[in-house]
Amino acid sequence: MGKIRPALREQPLAPRGSSAPAFLLAQVGAHAASRFAQSLRPIGLSPAHAGILRILDAAPAITQQALAGALGSPPSRLVALVDELEAKGLVERQANESDRRRYALRLTAKGKAALQTIGNLVREHQNALLAALSQDERQQLAALLMRIADQQGLRKGVHPGYAQDRRDRA
Repeated sequence: MGKIRPALREQPLAPRGSSAPAFLLAQVGAHAASRFAQSLRPIGLSPAHAGILRILDAAPAITQQALAGALGSPPSRLVALVDELEAKGLVERQANESDRRRYALRLTAKGKAALQTIGNLVREHQNALLAALSQDERQQLAALLMRIADQQGLRKGVHPGYAQDRRDRA
């Protein structure tokens, strides 16, 4: 993954609010999301795919409905993403032992290998993104962002983009 561009220099006529914390969070968040998506392209995955693989690793045999609920995602959007992962051989659907009408989702060996690759990409991405911060500053930043996420009622470990379709319809 390429290097993060050097910090933007303050322009003489910088727009008002460009140093406000909410703007900076949005700016850095959008930049981080874009860079992460870029890092996944060579392995043919999107951030949504990576998130699903991570959850399936933590909750093997979860049903599609339970996964959609955990992500806050419209089931139709999730089905399409799982179909893509299944077509790539990363995920398999198996008959649910307790309810034959539902399918349990499991990572394949190829899916587990992809998850390891994603983990390496995540570490590279994080190190590049946070290169300007010391380890203590990184921990402080994480703690502050966790407080904001908690206060805002965000789901732990779930990107709000999974619910995008639902928000767009509201």
